[in-house]
This record gives sequence, C-alpha cells and structure tokens, in this order.
Amino acid sequence: MAKAVMIQGTASSVGKSTVAAAFCRILKEDGFKVAPFKAQNMSRKTFVTGSGDEISISQAMQAEAAGITATSDMNPVLLKPLGDTVSDVVIQGKPLGSLPASEYRDKYLFEMKEAIYESYCRLSREYDVIVIEGAGSPVEVNLKDRDIVNMSVAKMAQAPVILVSDISLGGVFASVVGTLELLESDERDMVTGIIINKFMGDITLFEPGIEFLERRTNKPVLGVVPYIDSQLGKETKRGTRPRRRIDIAHLAQVVRQSIDMNTFYSVSGIRS
Repeated sequence: MAKAVMIQGTASSVGKSTVAAAFCRILKEDGFKVAPFKAQNMSRKTFVTGSGDEISISQAMQAEAAGITATSDMNPVLLKPLGDTVSDVVIQGKPLGSLPASEYRDKYLFEMKEAIYESYCRLSREYDVIVIEGAGSPVEVNLKDRDIVNMSVAKMAQAPVILVSDISLGGVFASVVGTLELLESDERDMVTGIIINKFMGDITLFEPGIEFLERRTNKPVLGVVPYIDSQLGKETKRGTRPRRRIDIAHLAQVVRQSIDMNTFYSVSGIRS
C-alpha cells in the first residue's frame, strides 16, 4: 500500500491545489511513482479522461505534474454547482444527477464514502505515494459531522497533514493558530508541518513570524512559498482577464527551493 501525505488549508483558495501539484512533480523527480487524490471537489472546471469520465481540472493537472494519466479515482466525487444550493453530482466520473445539497448529503453520503474508499484503495495499490488534497478548511464545524474530504480522509489514509495558509490575505497567524485550535486533539496531532504560501516581499521580515508560529503551535514551518500567478483549478469570473496557466516545472522548482525538503520527508514519513 502507498504512503500518503495530505495538503490541507486554513481556508479556500490558499493554494492547496498548486502546492499539491508541486509535490506531485517533486516526488516524481525524486523517483517516486506518485498520484494525486481529492475525495470531493466542487468546481465547474472539469476534464474528461481517456475513458470518458469527468473529474476536476485540478486533479487532471496534478496527474500531469506526476507524469501519469488522469483517472476518475483521483477525484471520485465531483460537484458542479448550478447555483447556490444545487449541483450536478458526479461519482467516479459518472453523472448521478442535479441535486440540492441537502438531498445528496442525506441520500448519497454512504455511496460517496464508498466511492472514495474504493478509489483511494485502487490508487494505493498502484502507486508509491498519494498526494491528497483537502477542501476549504478542515474546521468548518457546521459541516464536520459529514466530512468526506478533510480529516476523515486523512484518517482513512493514515496520512500526515501539511497545513497551508495564504499570507497575502492577511491574518495568517490567526488562520494557522485558529485552525489548529479548532481541530480535535487527535486531528491536531496529525498535522506535522505548516507552509506559508503567496508571500511577497523581503522574507527576512517574516522570520519573527516563523519563530512565533513554531513556538505557539509546536509544529515546524516547512517553508515560505512566494506568490506565483496561477489559474490552477481556479474559476475565472466572467469579464475578467484570465491568468496564465502555470508552468508545472517552474512551480515545482520554486516550491522545492522554498521548502526544507529534508524536514518535509521526515514529517511526511515518505522516506522512513
């Protein structure tokens, strides 16, 4: 069975998809047979695999970063929002129908969990390492009893969690500390490192911040990744100019240079 590492975030749009893609490429470069996995993705931007299955574009691009062919197992549950409360539901690449959130959560939660487990197990038998991406925040307390994408997946895969936070939004210290505080104690223990993403400016000015986070959380800050303009997995608003698609090789190089890879390998358990 494969080893796994999970990339979770303090919020949506902190850069989980791009960081996961970078690690897919880095691990490939380091000689591992690696695959991406996101249990559930909500996106209108999709990709049709060679077998005709539909998945999120983010997992397709992560598969590209890993140098492998994308399959529906990499994104077993896809929600394509049609409005505020209704989504097209796709399970293991096949459309289930258009359903309100309350209905697919109530009626199909067990089916979704089964699909997630089956897909993950298939990938785990085929690859050395699975890079798992979470969704949103792992501490949305009103949704946690039906979580199928964050800590429930980390526990299923026995995956150490790397927590990513976006400093460009402001409030990075409250985001990191608050997220860890709201996790259950056993979940907090699963978080083995922190990545600060989208940094702009003089990195030396943030060194006291790194010291604070490590002292307050007792977790290592694996690195501070600079801001990289990217549209990996992003929705483009109508009327706005689309950003250029990211160069995966460049992304991986930047992340590798920004992260203490020895510590990453140690806290992820990939190299034991």
